[in-house]
Amino acid sequence: MDTQTATSPSASARGVQDQPGALLTALEDAQRADEHNYLSEDTLRAVALEMDQPLSRVYSVATFYSFFNLKPQGKHTIVVCRGTACHTRGSLGLLREAAARLGMPEFREDEEPSFTTDDRLFTVRTVACFGQCALAPVVSVDGTIYSRMTQGKLCSILDSMRKGATK
Repeated sequence: MDTQTATSPSASARGVQDQPGALLTALEDAQRADEHNYLSEDTLRAVALEMDQPLSRVYSVATFYSFFNLKPQGKHTIVVCRGTACHTRGSLGLLREAAARLGMPEFREDEEPSFTTDDRLFTVRTVACFGQCALAPVVSVDGTIYSRMTQGKLCSILDSMRKGATK
């Protein structure tokens, strides 16, 4: 075995890249390390170089999985379920209320699945289904699931968060 090859960074990256899920792990780590929880073009290029992968493959993986962000995210994340049960129980109204209350009344989910407020305090996104249909409508706030959400409860949560409370 050639010792120069065995000790070069690209050789070790090639060894790591052969492990199942290595690229996903590298992208997750890179996104988590970013202060705005996203993968910039520079970050994607760095991961491609480190993993000895074509940038097109890294970009393809980053855009395939919905938990990767290619735009800066807010400090707080609100996810509104838009599945059938949640929709019929008012999730569209919740989404519209959140958008209006956060200064984005022109937001249209049919054009974009998420938005981040200009102050980067909030990111609001939709999800097809949380799988908690009996508890509809369902909203996640910073990873905490709230069931049978109402506009009043959502407004109270958003107001508290804006004032600096945790939830």
